[in-house]
Amino acid sequence: MSNNSRSVFGLVLAALMIPAALPARAQGANEKKLKQGEYQIYNDVVKDVNTANFTKAIADLDAWKTEFPDSEFKDDRLAFYVQAYAGANRAANSLAAATELLARDLNATFPGAAGQPTVIRVLYSTVWAVSHDPNPGPEELAAGESAARQLMAYDQKLPGVTDEQWAQARADMREKAGAALLYLAMRPGIQAMAKQPPDCATAETAYARALGGYPDKSLLSYELGRAASCEVKTQPEKISLALYEFERAAVIDPTLGDPKSDAKTMQNYADNSYVKVHGSDEGLDQLKRLVKESPLPPAGFKIKTATEIGEERRAEFEKDNPQLALWMKIKGALSDTDGDQYFVAQLKDSAVPQLRGTLLDAKPACRPTELLVAVPLPGSTQTLQPEILLKLEKPLTGKPEINIEFRWEGVPSSFTRDPFLLTMETEAAKIEGLKTTPCTPAPTKKK
Repeated sequence: MSNNSRSVFGLVLAALMIPAALPARAQGANEKKLKQGEYQIYNDVVKDVNTANFTKAIADLDAWKTEFPDSEFKDDRLAFYVQAYAGANRAANSLAAATELLARDLNATFPGAAGQPTVIRVLYSTVWAVSHDPNPGPEELAAGESAARQLMAYDQKLPGVTDEQWAQARADMREKAGAALLYLAMRPGIQAMAKQPPDCATAETAYARALGGYPDKSLLSYELGRAASCEVKTQPEKISLALYEFERAAVIDPTLGDPKSDAKTMQNYADNSYVKVHGSDEGLDQLKRLVKESPLPPAGFKIKTATEIGEERRAEFEKDNPQLALWMKIKGALSDTDGDQYFVAQLKDSAVPQLRGTLLDAKPACRPTELLVAVPLPGSTQTLQPEILLKLEKPLTGKPEINIEFRWEGVPSSFTRDPFLLTMETEAAKIEGLKTTPCTPAPTKKK
């Protein structure tokens, strides 16, 4: 057991120190008595425990048990075992011994003021042991939880302890008991995540259940977020739960219960995770307010990914700008590495739905048979370059106005990649919105 784990004993050392003599309750005529020859070995164990020589204490306890198996102090001996094993960092042995004691009422087994120190030692050591035993069974887990809850609720002030000392001791007892209870609540999730591969779904269920009992423990929210994150590959929608829990952990307690941790680390991790998924910090402030309301997200909660937002914007753009959206798809395919194959296989000699563009030039200027067209993007400030050449079956009847937006339908006939130019065949009847003016008659020559 670590030095910090013994802090409660340091605060109330005088009261918890085991007297190196026959216990008072053994002195009455009807009370338990040590057998002849047992007194010395009892005092040896007391001395070992009081001096924290736990390895020797275990050896002396084994000798005591071998020589006096039916001692009237079997329960006291078992309590010594619980503490000695814990002191020697043998958590499984300590918990096994404690399980036997905790199957009964400790206050009845060790009654009165004289038994209080023993009760506290057993509870305190058991709480430590259950948090350090790597593989406790169901009975041991139940005993550990019982010890933690009893230690949390223990309110019988020890004799000879000042109010200030007892207040400090109670605070330490509650802290250790609370940590053990939290560990026990987290343990199914920890075990699930430790599997290879991790059992993320089981861990998510376990951590979500634990949050129901400990809604203000940010460490649980963080671990639930981790469990949800590892399900994203097969269930992409789990990303919303993960981001919610990461942000809740950062808002509730970014140290995750460890005062030594840098709070900025968790906050930056949560915020950066949101921005990476969502594509921006838009909506982050609202999320920070929402996570304060509940340990779990409300029904239907969803954080849109940057991909989903992009798809929605594309769909909206295509709805509002069908001709431009169509051209962007065609140009994108033509500009790709296999653009020539795309032109031959899918575009050449196939009628294309109506497109829209800006007239840059007409050849000839009057009654042209060729129109050079650019397709500008909304908000673009770049100089327009010809992208499409329209070849007309018959010349137009007038002079088209340059830099005017118009629409047309046509059939692609040829394509060059550099410079980029798609040639389309069309006719005047399939052109809309093009403004023309009558051609100026050629001047009459004098005879």
